[in-house]
Amino acid sequence: MLPKVVAKNRTRIVIADDHTVLRESLAALLATQPDFVVEGRASNGQEALAVVKEHQPDVLLLDLFMPEGDGFEVLRTLDRAGSRVAAVVLTGSDNELDYAQVVKLGARGLVLKSDGPEKLFTAVRTVANGELAFSDELAQQVLTTMTAESKTSANTMSRLSTRERQIAYHVARGMKNKDIGEALTISENTVKRHLQSIFTKTGARDRLELAVLALSEASKAA
Repeated sequence: MLPKVVAKNRTRIVIADDHTVLRESLAALLATQPDFVVEGRASNGQEALAVVKEHQPDVLLLDLFMPEGDGFEVLRTLDRAGSRVAAVVLTGSDNELDYAQVVKLGARGLVLKSDGPEKLFTAVRTVANGELAFSDELAQQVLTTMTAESKTSANTMSRLSTRERQIAYHVARGMKNKDIGEALTISENTVKRHLQSIFTKTGARDRLELAVLALSEASKAA
């Protein structure tokens, strides 16, 4: 029973990639980190969904292009099911439309296969902590695309207090709760309480949707 107790204190990960060598190499690489534990592996989309359902991991490391249900379909299915797993897409694609699509489908991080191990480790830890893990350039590209599609920000943002709007704009800049607290000279817990109110008032499901709303209003005011 001891391994199960220890695992609860670590980030539980499932890897989905159809290339056996890469999948096993990723598992070995992640296992070098004392705060990670790989609880399952999948070689296609259907297996990924089954393994996620079985293990209920904290993070799903997901390849985009796999047989029997690609990464896009996996993300779509998990989103419809209301899954709480945080997905980090690991891809060799350089297609910006692919990037925007995975974000819209609920991915919370994206790492290129050409990136180094530290970027992968950081992305896993970041999404496991409830944050987003995208490069600044990618985040701006995706947010610009999604902002252009947003038509409801004016009404929702107008419901916020001055302090709540300040926090929303800091979220849109990619700042974490601790950094927002320092910038506004308030505690991290106070930031969290404000965010709960902000999500309720705006209907945003997460930080990404809130960022889109804030950026959309800012662009209209410019």
